[in-house]
Amino acid sequence: MPTRDEAWPQGTPCWIDCQVDDTAKAREFYAGLFGWEIMDSPEEAGGYLMALKNGKPAAGIGPKPEGMSVPSAWTTYFAADSADDIATKVTAAGGQNFMPPFDVMDVGRMFVAADPTGAAFGVWEAQTHTGAGIFNEHGAYCWNELHTRSYRQAQDFYAQVFGWSYTEIGDGDSFVYSTFALPGGEGIGGVSDDTKMPGQTPAHWLTWFQVDDTDAALAKATELGATVIMGADDSPAGRMGIVQAPQSEVFGVIDPTHTVGQFPGQQG
Repeated sequence: MPTRDEAWPQGTPCWIDCQVDDTAKAREFYAGLFGWEIMDSPEEAGGYLMALKNGKPAAGIGPKPEGMSVPSAWTTYFAADSADDIATKVTAAGGQNFMPPFDVMDVGRMFVAADPTGAAFGVWEAQTHTGAGIFNEHGAYCWNELHTRSYRQAQDFYAQVFGWSYTEIGDGDSFVYSTFALPGGEGIGGVSDDTKMPGQTPAHWLTWFQVDDTDAALAKATELGATVIMGADDSPAGRMGIVQAPQSEVFGVIDPTHTVGQFPGQQG
């Protein structure tokens, strides 16, 4: 069971949470799907719920900001040694900070921003809450990937802000995809070029949760009122599916132990 009790290195996807209209309904859905134990936070936390898996922090569930019309969504947060320093880098690289960094009680300092392609993300400077305490485990997040139609622009932005380097794993034509890594490290997330995808889905970060059985997870999600958007499909990364929860937030589920084939750029 991969766990962590220390703050994550700067630039690492370190936390996820979703903002919904009804946190009680979200609690019921995710507890039923992933087996989370979902705890209430102090009153001053504004109704934020903390989801635990095997006693470790796995994700958050929070109400949408009052007076703001925003869709239900999962947000990926990246670790920062200094949220204020990263906020400066975001604007210098062409991104937009939705608010200045602020303290969340004694648990951390944060802000939410958008990259130049329009994808929203969070930045978390850990204090008493160091981020996800469990990962790469059934019911915990295992991968975060950016979907954008401005692929190179997005890569350049995150390289400037977090120092990421990229490894292209697609064929550059039918499948344009890269993994990103911290200096000297291995891939910790992905960037997908959605230029050839149908429709006009806005740029976004997609959270993937690991599951032991993708088909069973999709069936359970449907039973709990969700809609399966894609899958179950086999891939070189695992057997996967994409789900729209009852309040419309979208996420992926994947069994990485069940892999089929190779990525196009790896064939031959």
